[in-house]
Amino acid sequence: MLRFAFCCAFTLLTFAASADDWAQWGGPQRDLIWRESGIVQELPKDKEGAIPRMWTAKIGDGYAGPAVANGRVFVTDRLTARNGRKQTERVLCFDAETGDPIWSHEYDALYTVSYPAGPRSTPVIDDGRVFTVGAQGHMFALEEKTGEVLWQKNFVKEFGTDLPIWGMVASPLVDGQQLITLVGGADGALVISFDKATGKELWRSLTDKAVGYAPPVIFEIGGKRQLIAWHPTAVSSLDPKDGSVIWEIPYDVRAGLSIATPRLVGNRLFVASFYNGPRMIEVADDGLSAKLVWSGKSNSEGENETDGVHPIMCTPFFDGENIYSVCSYGQLRCLDASNGQRLWSTFDATGKGRWWNGFLIRHEDRFFIHNEQGELIIANLTPKGYEEISRAQLIKPTRPVQRRMTIWSHPAFAMKSVFARNDGELIRVSLEKK
Repeated sequence: MLRFAFCCAFTLLTFAASADDWAQWGGPQRDLIWRESGIVQELPKDKEGAIPRMWTAKIGDGYAGPAVANGRVFVTDRLTARNGRKQTERVLCFDAETGDPIWSHEYDALYTVSYPAGPRSTPVIDDGRVFTVGAQGHMFALEEKTGEVLWQKNFVKEFGTDLPIWGMVASPLVDGQQLITLVGGADGALVISFDKATGKELWRSLTDKAVGYAPPVIFEIGGKRQLIAWHPTAVSSLDPKDGSVIWEIPYDVRAGLSIATPRLVGNRLFVASFYNGPRMIEVADDGLSAKLVWSGKSNSEGENETDGVHPIMCTPFFDGENIYSVCSYGQLRCLDASNGQRLWSTFDATGKGRWWNGFLIRHEDRFFIHNEQGELIIANLTPKGYEEISRAQLIKPTRPVQRRMTIWSHPAFAMKSVFARNDGELIRVSLEKK
């Protein structure tokens, strides 16, 4: 345990009440939409073509994106001793205005997972607590202002979790007094609900031990609140009160690659995987059953063999009529949501290569796209095509993949700014319209 004794006084607000915070995966409503107003129409650039920074803070390796709440920034990272044997993960807290460190919680985490470059899961801040899940299944509830451990779990030791090959990724979900988490434990513990204040188990659900990587989400469908857990064998709808199954649609996903956050418009739910492609599910009017409306026909991620869209890490954007997503070789694509047919495809926003990625964030009538080269793009995405408005360098890519340098962590959009990280820096840049 390592602590910095810088304490700040801020009014505590939950992420549900703070429209300008980004206190969990996907932002205030977990839907990857940035709702702040007063944002620039074109990106500011310095003479090198980069967006000017407000501050830079030093951090270690990691894939996990930052979270921003109550004037603080939270991020996780990994440290490795020179001999490669001593390995730790950290939860870090910084002042959002200055970038100064406030506290740090450090714990041993010997990595056994592939791509061992640090934690993957975005922290969740709620009701004065910070909830984190490390790559090896260490879960912590920490006091937001000090980093004090309130309670903790070890998924492998306590629940018999078989870690997925790329580690624990799905960010937990707060629902009232519950903290709902993918665990993949024995005895029907794929999903577990904990009391967020005490860590007491409230319920567990689903027998599949294959965890996958997609974060759980709650939607209201047919007048009924439903917890959607997309795991490697099915898309499951659970009652968030007790974990009972409402309906399931089988979907065997190769290599356990259920990653993207499920997207809902009306009573239609969209998911898409890297190898097996897309699925459009329709939930009945009463919310109690569901059926498959259409699906991709390809089970290959090959550049010329995909059907519809086959994203690796990009969560698609679904507006009811069209779907936008980055495909397996970096193609930004648009689909007709009624049948899954492609309307257009372009490499202009990203680059061409296996696993090439970009993150799509809707803002008003346009999109911010953060590609894996560390560029930030403002663009219009419509059924007619891709229209780029502005592009600038946000942060340097630092992770070598497929003979290129990449950045695979999702930025946070809060305080009229973008907060981003790589394997050495956490930064803030302002995008406030002057």
